[in-house]
Amino acid sequence: MSSSVLSMARPSATTATAASASTNCATAATATLLAQQLNAALASGKSVSTTTTTVMNPPKQALLAAKIIQQSHVVCFDVDSTVICEEGIDELAEFCGKGSEVARVTKEAMGGSMSFQDALKIRLNIIRPTQQQVDEFIKTRPSTLSRNVKRFVAQLKADGKQVFLISGGFDCLIAPVAIELGIPLSHMYANKMLFDYKGDYDSFDITQPTSRSGGKAEAIGMIRKRLASPECAMITMIGDGATDLEAVPPANNFIGYGGNVVRPEVYRRAQYYITDFEQLM
Repeated sequence: MSSSVLSMARPSATTATAASASTNCATAATATLLAQQLNAALASGKSVSTTTTTVMNPPKQALLAAKIIQQSHVVCFDVDSTVICEEGIDELAEFCGKGSEVARVTKEAMGGSMSFQDALKIRLNIIRPTQQQVDEFIKTRPSTLSRNVKRFVAQLKADGKQVFLISGGFDCLIAPVAIELGIPLSHMYANKMLFDYKGDYDSFDITQPTSRSGGKAEAIGMIRKRLASPECAMITMIGDGATDLEAVPPANNFIGYGGNVVRPEVYRRAQYYITDFEQLM
């Protein structure tokens, strides 16, 4: 018996190929170096100013990204490392004394050695949080909102846009964030932890779209079906990770976010990239 906590000058013909290859290599190298600089500063606890000359000007087409937001009917956000500064499952693991073990599995999963759902299952089986531990974690370790996200969400709502949260994290950890931002819980797509009658961890709900690979795109497809004019609606996804980037389609646009952590592949592939939500206001 289980119960659930409420819980992304044209070159000549003879030189085009070489120039293109050179540009791609330079872009990838720039993205990697940028990520190393920002992530090192963030890991050391130092504040990072993305406007200083020590960082290679990370925003990409921020003004166009802001125009896309103006044109969007629906804006969807990733949560971990986007709306909030932390990665929820890593924080919960640390709180439960399983931080290093979970970090190892996370690293393996990022290397592509296992599916998202398998990685989620393994990490939760390591942590095995009780319902009481989750409640204590939420009370004592509240999530930290990313810079200017609360103002940005308030502006989106004032402009009549619908706002959704789509996360591979857990609804019990994300619900307080949604409430703080004034986002209805019905506009939240996330995973659900299941507990037995004693409050011990049992499993997680594998029917949730975000519990599997490609789940964020699936969630956006579900959101589109909820709209009055689904075919005409413009949906924009904002996030820091590859799963957010891959939500297009069915999302119309993706805006990369690197205010907390920079993923080199996302920075390289994203057409639009911002480091502060103020850049979209």
